[in-house]
Amino acid sequence: MKRLLFAGFLLIGSGAWVHAQEPAQEAHTESGDPMILWRVANFVLLAAGLGYLMSRSLPAFFRSRTTGIQTGISEAQQMKRDAEKRASDMDARMNALGGEIDKFRAQSRSEMEQEGERIRLETARQIEKLQQQAEQEIESAGKNARRDLKNYAAELAVSLAEQRIKNHLDPATEISLVEDFVDDLKREKLQQQGSQN
Repeated sequence: MKRLLFAGFLLIGSGAWVHAQEPAQEAHTESGDPMILWRVANFVLLAAGLGYLMSRSLPAFFRSRTTGIQTGISEAQQMKRDAEKRASDMDARMNALGGEIDKFRAQSRSEMEQEGERIRLETARQIEKLQQQAEQEIESAGKNARRDLKNYAAELAVSLAEQRIKNHLDPATEISLVEDFVDDLKREKLQQQGSQN
């Protein structure tokens, strides 16, 4: 509303100024400057109107502008404080993150050492178990080898004895041995019958 009034006064003042200029130019050509009074009055009126409008409009405009600027400044300061706070929070987080990384490294190192110790113990147990199994297998293989060796030795002894007997046994000796065996059986039978009676 004030701006409309202000624009109206400007329009009226400029219209009056233009109309005042035309007769003044005509009068000026005919005689001195009789319209000078009219020009001064018009200027004073225009200046007074402008001053009045400016005194009514400009202080409120400047106050609102000042308030807007102050609000902008306070918002900017608040934003700056918020940004600084966020930056300090980020710095604190970064510092804490470094500490957490160090803590994580120490924890990982400790867990790796524990896992290494567990693996060493498990490996030692497995090696001991394998050694026991190997000893049992060696002992079993030794027993089997001794048994096989005894069987082989027995077979060899029987075979050698058989060959010796075949080499030293002639038909007459063979008949003599059979007769002796039969006589021994008869004697045993008689002894058994005698003991039963």
